[in-house]
Amino acid sequence: MLDALGIDATTESVYRGMLADCTAGASDLGDRLGLSEQEVRAALDRLSEMALIRPSVDDPRRMHVLSPHLAMEMLIARQQAELAAQQQRVEEGRAAAMRIISEFARREPGGAGADVEYIEGIDKIRDHLAAMNDEVEEEFLTFAPGGSQTAANMRSSRPLNRRLLDRGVRMRTVYLDSIRHDSATMAHAEWIASRGGRVRTAPSLPNRMIICDRRVAFVAVNSDDTAAGATILRTQGTVAALCALFESVWQTAEPLGAGKSRAQNLGALSPQQSEALRLLALGHTDETVAKRLGVSARTARRIATALMEHLDARSRFQAGVRAAQQGLVDD
Repeated sequence: MLDALGIDATTESVYRGMLADCTAGASDLGDRLGLSEQEVRAALDRLSEMALIRPSVDDPRRMHVLSPHLAMEMLIARQQAELAAQQQRVEEGRAAAMRIISEFARREPGGAGADVEYIEGIDKIRDHLAAMNDEVEEEFLTFAPGGSQTAANMRSSRPLNRRLLDRGVRMRTVYLDSIRHDSATMAHAEWIASRGGRVRTAPSLPNRMIICDRRVAFVAVNSDDTAAGATILRTQGTVAALCALFESVWQTAEPLGAGKSRAQNLGALSPQQSEALRLLALGHTDETVAKRLGVSARTARRIATALMEHLDARSRFQAGVRAAQQGLVDD
């Protein structure tokens, strides 16, 4: 029954037996469940590794069994963390693939109409986007990393966005969660939403990207300097993969007008804190975390300190271990 949560039938049977009588020894459990003592001890080891049982604080000779309510919530949270980590690895792999494609395009730039074309500089990027704006017929998808958007970016994009939305083009944009603390960017996002666009935010984004009608994609060549240049991709398979990347991020992103997330309502970590914890557990510096979250290095350090306090950890390594034990990140 609990295979989907990583518990095999034997381990589940032993867990149920422990819930019925936590004082029973391995031999007694084996007799009651029709299992060998070796099978019972192996199952107890697995339950201990999963933090479903542990020595009692009152009597270390006895085992404390985590209640089904808490145990199932913890296992589901762990599965969600593993799924999010796997999704992040896929996104990072796609981002790496995009960088390789961009490097190739930079060495051998194609002309207009080529499947892969490289353009350099923010002025040329804006010129290409303005030209493409009139060709978009149905859908316009955007990843907008970097946190708070610059006044110049918002000023230059508003006329283009207005024309798209007035023509009935479906527009979806994903910003970083950090824009929720910037009034100017939030006002711009709310303006898009007020005209029929859909806006969500995510803890981190792989790169700046725009996809038009699922047939042309603009991808920043340098994720740290998105104004440096962009690669225009028209290869069907590549654009389809980037569309899948967008959809996977969109599904987990938070709608702009949503209240507190489920995690916040439960007193757990926010999506931004969870992403910061995942990055820190992987050994990333405060500067890298700041770039990925779209915040200042000072804010990234404050988030890291708050996470260590939340987990009662004295070091980042210990915070990572405790986060993995609690199912907050993939261990």
